[in-house]
Parts: sequence; structure tokens; C-alpha cells
Amino acid sequence: MTACRRSLYFVAPHRVAVREEPLSPPAAGEVVVETVVSAISPGTEMLVYRGRVPADMPLDSTIPALAEAFAFPLKYGYAAVGRITTLGAGVGREWLGELVMGFHPHESHFLTRPAELVLVPAGLSPEAAAFLPNVETAVTFLMDGQPIVGEHVAVFGQGVVGLLTTALLARIPLSDLVTLDRHSLRRGRSLDLGAHQAVDPAAAGELERLRSSFDLTYELSGSPAVLDEAIAVTGFDGRVVIGSWYGDRPAHLRLGGSFHRSRMCLISSQVSTIAPRFAGRWSQARRREVAWRMLAEIDPARLITHRFPVSRADEAYDLLDRCPQEAVQVMLTY
Repeated sequence: MTACRRSLYFVAPHRVAVREEPLSPPAAGEVVVETVVSAISPGTEMLVYRGRVPADMPLDSTIPALAEAFAFPLKYGYAAVGRITTLGAGVGREWLGELVMGFHPHESHFLTRPAELVLVPAGLSPEAAAFLPNVETAVTFLMDGQPIVGEHVAVFGQGVVGLLTTALLARIPLSDLVTLDRHSLRRGRSLDLGAHQAVDPAAAGELERLRSSFDLTYELSGSPAVLDEAIAVTGFDGRVVIGSWYGDRPAHLRLGGSFHRSRMCLISSQVSTIAPRFAGRWSQARRREVAWRMLAEIDPARLITHRFPVSRADEAYDLLDRCPQEAVQVMLTY
């Protein structure tokens, strides 16, 4: 009998489908991973779900499973955790049964090489391990922003990555750590993680009250319009770290006013690379080691608000698309 797997496909804007398809036996040097859980990244995956990814760029050229250009139908996702169930020729027996995390799309089983997997440290649950990509992103944001003791820091956007960034920033003795998000659920979670204030940016007068107040601002909302707000609340010689991916949506900025004389620094930050200023001492392995340690200390599994079996993935994406105020981290189970 031919083995099968269930694979999630993005088939058109606002449409996903789970398809059963054959699973080939592992070739030499390959393994089969049986997925236990995979995390939906509500920022990046919503761009794919809504069809807002530029058609002329690969989804992620640094991840083999995501290296093709964006076009429906496609598989996507990059936080699958499971156990190795089958070994191809030449793979050491020590891999059998290991719990691993793969930067791989959502599907019940997948083929890959051990070098493309990350061993999950002992004591971590599969659900906690599924946060690794986003925790590593948050570590990157702190490396690129370089927060200093006593600074005033703002974080726009308290989705999963924003909350994890807030949790890491809260470990530094800052004078002020302010988060901004439209959804009360997320604002509450940010306070739980150590923010000093959690602000609704749509509330009358709040953004004006915060104007030019911060040494360091993170724009993690995913909304191009918010970048202008992040610039407005950042002070002279401040830094704005842009961690959002806007897809094909342009950001319209008002740079003709105070920005022109502000000597402000706008920093593009993304986890697939390490900033050149760190490259002499930092490798991706070193950064990942830090991410695992932070993951264990933060306990991000408490951010999970919903779990859906992969057969109901359409409900999961519809929830994140239409009711983002009700969800933080959504997990698919297998």
C-alpha cells in the first residue's frame, strides 16, 4: 500500500484546501517526519492567504521547501514539529524517533534531510518548539535594535512576533516599554509579558501624546500605514526597526516635516540573515542557541488561543483573517 500524507494548499486568495497525496519512501540521506503540530504565522501567512505576496519573488530563498516564486496553488508554513519515523539509506539510527522542528509547510508527513531539521531540546513540548522561528525572529529584532538600559522603547503590533519581542525587551531594565495594538486581547497579553503600558493607537490623542517620546521603536504590526506612526513617536537620533513584511502593499510616509531634521535611523530587520556588524562573532547556530534558551524561559505556549485539526484548517485561516481580535497563536494538530 502506498503511503499518503495530508498537505495544506493555498489554492486562491482566501481559500485553502487539505489534499491527500502520495508520500514517497525516503531516498538515501533522507528521513520521514510525522508532524505532531505546526504553528500558523498570522503575519506572514495572512499575506499568502490573501494573495498579497509579490509574484516576482520567492517565498523564502533561504528555505529549500519555500524557494519557489509565489503562485497559487502552493504549500506554505515554516514551523512544523514532529518525530522522525523512517530513515533512508545512510542515515544514522540515532535519528529514529527524535523530536524535530522543520522549516516546512503544513502537512502530516514530510521528506527532508537531517541537516535541514533542528533537534528539539529535552523537556520542551512540540507546541513550545513550534515557536522557535518566531522567537529567533524576536532575538534578531533585539540584535538589530540594540536596546540600551534606561531607554524608552515602543513596540507597534502585538501579534505573536510582537508579543515575543515585548517579552525579550521586558528582560532589559528599560525606563519605559510601551506596546501599541488595536486589540484588547493582545494588549492584555503584552502587559502579562512585562510591558509597562499597553496603548490602543486608535484612541483619541494617544499617538499625539507619545509623539517624539521614544529612543527605539519597533514596527511589527504588518500594516504599512503604521510605519508613519512609528516614525512620528520616535525622537531625535532614534531608531525605528521595521520587522513587518508588507508584501505588495506600499508604505506612504510623511518625511517632509520633523523627520527631515531628526537624524532618525530606519532599520530593516529580517531573520534570514545576521547583520554584518555581528558576522565576525555570531553565526546562525549561536543565535538559534540563544533563541532556544529564551523560548524555554518565556514559555510561549501560553500565547496559544486556538487549536484546529489540519482537516479544519480553513476555519483556522478564516478566524485569523476575519476575527484577529479573538486570536493570538493558532496551532494545527495532526
